[in-house]
Amino acid sequence: MIRADLQHRTGQQLAMTPQLQHSIRLLQLSAAEFEQELEETLSNNPFLERDDSLRESGTEAVSSGDAGDGQSVDTQGEAAPEAAGDRLDVIAAPESSAADWDDESSLRFDAPSSGERSTDDPDATHFAPAASCMYDHLLEQLGVCRVSARDRELARLVVHALEPDGYLRTPLEELIAMCPAREAVQVDELSVVLRLVQSFEPAGIAARSLEECLLLQLGDRDEDTPGLALAQRIVRGHLAQLATPDTPRLLRALGCSDAEFASAYQLIRGCSPRPGQAFGSERTDYVVADVQVRKIGKRWVARINPEVVPRIHLNRGFVSMVREQRGSSSSPIGQHLQEARWFVRNVNQRFRTILRVAQAIVDRQSRYFEHGDIAMRPLVLREIAETLGMHESTVSRVTSNKYMMTTRGLMELKYFFSSHVESDGHACSARAVRALIRQILVSEEARHPLSDVKVARLLAEKGIVVARRTVSKYRDSMHIPSVEVRRLSSSEALAA
Repeated sequence: MIRADLQHRTGQQLAMTPQLQHSIRLLQLSAAEFEQELEETLSNNPFLERDDSLRESGTEAVSSGDAGDGQSVDTQGEAAPEAAGDRLDVIAAPESSAADWDDESSLRFDAPSSGERSTDDPDATHFAPAASCMYDHLLEQLGVCRVSARDRELARLVVHALEPDGYLRTPLEELIAMCPAREAVQVDELSVVLRLVQSFEPAGIAARSLEECLLLQLGDRDEDTPGLALAQRIVRGHLAQLATPDTPRLLRALGCSDAEFASAYQLIRGCSPRPGQAFGSERTDYVVADVQVRKIGKRWVARINPEVVPRIHLNRGFVSMVREQRGSSSSPIGQHLQEARWFVRNVNQRFRTILRVAQAIVDRQSRYFEHGDIAMRPLVLREIAETLGMHESTVSRVTSNKYMMTTRGLMELKYFFSSHVESDGHACSARAVRALIRQILVSEEARHPLSDVKVARLLAEKGIVVARRTVSKYRDSMHIPSVEVRRLSSSEALAA
């Protein structure tokens, strides 16, 4: 006999509210991705608007000395949204007064007083904007094609098999071998899909040979183009002869006049032998510094780069209209208003968290800013998390794809985390050990290069006891040749 009964169990579970999820997602975005998110939100939410007057008035980023004020962290250490109504816990400059701030939601980060300014403030480094990606360009065209799900997946397979120059050099049989056996893909079926991809822009894409690439581009022209038929004939049977200087012989083989040949030749010259070259080999993202570091007195101080801080606030007119309508909080307009408030507070929280983590890193690695890699200390995410009372995953999100402009260049926040090497009873940063090895090898005599064993002994004299294989591993990671290669190079130089 089966007996059914009810049991009551209690437990704790973290509820991931939409606001908290949004805050976490904003935190892990890079500066470029955050700017895209900001533009999309501004275009979709009428309650948010920019305040460019703040940029014009010289408003800058907050100093890290005040970064710890008003920071709220939930029980799991994640960055939590503010809960004090509509007002943000905004950090003001020492000389600011309460009258300088709006009583509605706004986002402003002010700079330290003028007396704290450094004379050698580093500027954020901006690289070239991202180039269009060939693969994304082709997949976008595939997205608007009315094809079956099976053909769409096969087309994606062809697109991802293309070389950076736009050619398909992988045989169709090998592509079929990549497909699951249960799908039973046939060569004829994949050939049809290949012709679909070859119809995409730019013309000539997914060709398997130069001849096919040129024919695809010529076939994309109007049929009544002068010299088109002759150009196609040349590509099919006389492409090799076109590269020779014996033009009269080619004219006799084609049976055409000089004028007809000139028209056909210009059409061929107008084709691109590498249609994917215009897109570049891979996507290039531009990098913007999220944090700037400068020395104020005897202390290295981090601050948010003012160029990445958006000047946004709630539209007062729209907010007043919603307040006048009773029961509008649950309406779509009221939801937009609530989302706008969440966004402003989460953005504020994003920059506060980044600043706190950055300053903790700077405090830990202050000797690096004075002496470089050789003074780098071992550091792991857990140490920063424990210092700030955050969860380790939060620190990981903050340090991913975030950059710091220092007097030694633009560095990713992850750069300052380095594993440790046990040495004579104390821990030493692996990055510092690599820097010492490079320093030793750079200063060696060219005629008498140092072996890895000798380098290990020299490190031991400096109090860093590591094994020879560790020296070899670090030397290889810095692309420094072995002692035999360096000795041979020195002998060849002397002989020359």
